[in-house]
Amino acid sequence: METQEEAELCFSQLLNVSCKKNTRPQSESMLIYVLIFVISLLTVVLNLLVIVSISHFRKLHTPTNLLLLSLAVSDFLVGLFVMPFQILLIEPCWLLGDLVCVLFYFFAFVITGASVVNMVQISVDRYVAICDPLHYSTKITQKRVRICVLLCWIYYVFYSFIILTENLKRPGRYNSCYGECVINVIGAVDIVMSFILPVSTIVILYLRVFVVAVSQARAMRSHITAVKLQSSVTVTVKKSELKAARTLGVVVAVFLMCYCPYYCVSFSGSDIMVSSSTNIFLVFLAYSNSCLNPVIYAFFYPWFRKSVKLIVTFKILQPQSCDINISEKM
Repeated sequence: METQEEAELCFSQLLNVSCKKNTRPQSESMLIYVLIFVISLLTVVLNLLVIVSISHFRKLHTPTNLLLLSLAVSDFLVGLFVMPFQILLIEPCWLLGDLVCVLFYFFAFVITGASVVNMVQISVDRYVAICDPLHYSTKITQKRVRICVLLCWIYYVFYSFIILTENLKRPGRYNSCYGECVINVIGAVDIVMSFILPVSTIVILYLRVFVVAVSQARAMRSHITAVKLQSSVTVTVKKSELKAARTLGVVVAVFLMCYCPYYCVSFSGSDIMVSSSTNIFLVFLAYSNSCLNPVIYAFFYPWFRKSVKLIVTFKILQPQSCDINISEKM
């Protein structure tokens, strides 16, 4: 018969080396599990709609939308893979072994890191579109964007491998007892590479975009210059680009609001347990960004609302549905 001390251990047969169970109130656990399940399900479904929309309809195969597609793929994987495994991490005991622990962190680093780099690429795309519109079509082509997206994912695979090398060589080497899932990375390097450098780039580019956008908006409202046919076409293009910049600016702003608290706490050097309520809140605030992006598209992009309507009514199964111009009124 188990003693009380054995019952409090993750592995009762390993009396001297097993971790102790740090249990939390059942009501708190149920609330956490329900929230995680709902956010994870919404993240998967909403981002799958984005992926299907951009992949299926040829009219949406633009450089900017290819970047949104890459972002949706990383967000989809966050909901499908990272969030469910995070439930196991906040459990009192890790039961899947040391190798699975390290592999989870490896894939989590790749997926979330790719999201960050995708945000940087979106900012570069908007910077060129607003600040150098005449050369946008020659500088930002679908082929170049595909190459950049591929390099983004390859870069974070190698980066994750390098930063987790010691953990991959000997899984579990940093565990203090059996039943833990602990890794060790050089925190300063990871914060600089995964947060400070990308965020600084995003902020600088969008500040420049904001300044140029404001000046262009004032020029559009000005009635001093004569209106010509050619200039009116130019203004129309600028208006569409400004609208896209505003929408993607909201995406970037929400991204910063979701990720900044987590990295700020990490940067402060505060010691927070993985299973603590504070850490759970910070982690899922960051992950919730993957769920919010499609919601933003639904509010700001008519093409997304129209494509979702075609998907849920199964009209995309009709012949030649991929050639539908969803930018037109339906």
